[in-house]
Amino acid sequence: MNSKKVIFQVHRISKNNKEEVLSKAENDLAAVVNQYIGKLVKELQGTDFWKLRRAYTPGVQEYIEAATFCRFCKTGTLLGLAEINDSLLALSDKSIEPLQINVLDYLLGVADLSGELMRLAIGRISDGEVEYAKNICAFVRDIYRELTLLVPLMDDNNEMKKKMEVMLQSVVKIENACFSVHVRGSEYIPMLGSSGESDYAFFGAADYDQ
Repeated sequence: MNSKKVIFQVHRISKNNKEEVLSKAENDLAAVVNQYIGKLVKELQGTDFWKLRRAYTPGVQEYIEAATFCRFCKTGTLLGLAEINDSLLALSDKSIEPLQINVLDYLLGVADLSGELMRLAIGRISDGEVEYAKNICAFVRDIYRELTLLVPLMDDNNEMKKKMEVMLQSVVKIENACFSVHVRGSEYIPMLGSSGESDYAFFGAADYDQ
């Protein structure tokens, strides 16, 4: 729940309040780490923590989603699993095997990130920040493309396959919105709040003409 609150906080971002919003979101995310992730690390370090994964994976996935969302909004890049796990080492007893987030939980969190980026892109278009939305579109498309190569090779991938379907829907929604603005110009922007869906999807297409 606290990770979700961080995500809601980041969605308040605009070109006029970016530093303020991200600063508060990062502080709130640090509190999640100290109060909840830190407690999880202390309870599970030195145990067969992977056997208990199903008990804590929903919270870990939500944390991954929030942390990667903050990083993208700050730098336009993807926060990597190695960096996340390195940060957990500081919370661990160095004499005991540390809790580490596994690849599956990380990828599931990243897959959920696409939905938040889709909402962010639509909001940015509504505020006239079309170029920023195009950057989001390219970023989400790249992640989806890479995951389509990886997911078929995963042993336990049923949950990931379901999230990939939702992720593709997010990709197409962003593309539809960006392409409609590109074709129809600013007249389309007020329509983003309507229930109508554009028929334009250009998944895999080249960059927009200027």
